Amino acid sequence: MTEITSLSSDVTELILSYLPIPTLVRVSTVCKLWQYIISSTTFSATQIQTQTQSQPWFFLFGIHNTSSKNNQSFAFDPLSNRWLLLPSPTFPPHHHYSHSSFLGADGFFLITAPTFTYSRILKRSWHPTSPLHFSRINPLLGVFSSSSSASLLPNFIVVGGVRFIGNLVDIEDRLAVEIYNPDSDSWQLGPPLPADFRSGNSSQSLSSALFNGRFYVFGIYSCFVSSFELHTNSWSVIQSLRPPGVVFSFLLACRDRLVLAGICNGPNGSSFNLWRIREESMEYSEIAIMPQDLLCSLFEGDEEDKFASLKCVGLGNLVYVFNEEYHKKYPACVCEISGETGKCSWRRVPQLPSPVNKFHQVISFCSTVSLSSILQAEEEGDVGPVQLMDD
Repeated sequence: MTEITSLSSDVTELILSYLPIPTLVRVSTVCKLWQYIISSTTFSATQIQTQTQSQPWFFLFGIHNTSSKNNQSFAFDPLSNRWLLLPSPTFPPHHHYSHSSFLGADGFFLITAPTFTYSRILKRSWHPTSPLHFSRINPLLGVFSSSSSASLLPNFIVVGGVRFIGNLVDIEDRLAVEIYNPDSDSWQLGPPLPADFRSGNSSQSLSSALFNGRFYVFGIYSCFVSSFELHTNSWSVIQSLRPPGVVFSFLLACRDRLVLAGICNGPNGSSFNLWRIREESMEYSEIAIMPQDLLCSLFEGDEEDKFASLKCVGLGNLVYVFNEEYHKKYPACVCEISGETGKCSWRRVPQLPSPVNKFHQVISFCSTVSLSSILQAEEEGDVGPVQLMDD
């Protein structure tokens, strides 16, 4: 039998490339050869080729209102089917922020008030931008790259929210859209969110999806939808997107399609459904229904308003559904949408292992994660070790 130590470095690299990121972080400490292979730029390219399906991680960041020591940050890696405990973000010194101004979006933690600053999810370094024209809390936020930008830094779009002035808020002011240009470190103004949307508590009453150069805004309960065209700086006509029986729903951008996900009342009771949305017409077609046993496993008891604590996030080929109530440690399930056939498969996400603190607010989002970003952050001491949590 051939031992792995006698294999060529090319063959060893190929074998290692099939391992999930958390396992690679651990095995990189086995020997100098493996550490050299895993940290090389060629290995990252090999890993991308062997792991062809996009597998975004599911992030949960718990905020404790009175003691930041009780904040915790978790990530679920769908490839290894394991939860990881992440070092909680260290907030900028002397930065007095409201919890309503702290957000997570694809690859980033962000603070929108009193000043706008951002940090990559696995970093501890914060980068302030020039001030927003309208400092705000509870906005919707998107992260995107611009082909016309010469900078490697991200572009941000900030929509809605409540104006934040000297620790006071103005719920009457309809705030302009603001788009960050990293080349000039400036914010471009756009027309405000249409008046049909209740923008004051945008992050709670609205969902958003960045797809094909448009920033979609969707009313979780109203089911109104409109999109902001990034190139023309304008809003589309407001439409209603409510399949029969929908109680509330979320709009998601999943790889090559827009997906609507939500609770639906039907003849046989409540169900959690997914619909594919055609961008041109906003027509919908059902693509999946969560198995009833999975839906029931997200709750205890049979209270009337139990579904109100359901949240949904998605990216790539995955849609995560979870209960943000603390008493069940945020149970979750995930639906994988096949890129080739469109077939959907559901499974339960393992329970978040103890210890889990009690939080007053939970920030949830999806993001792709690269092995190189983790290894580089740990090597530079910019973030603590990523730890696998015991079941």
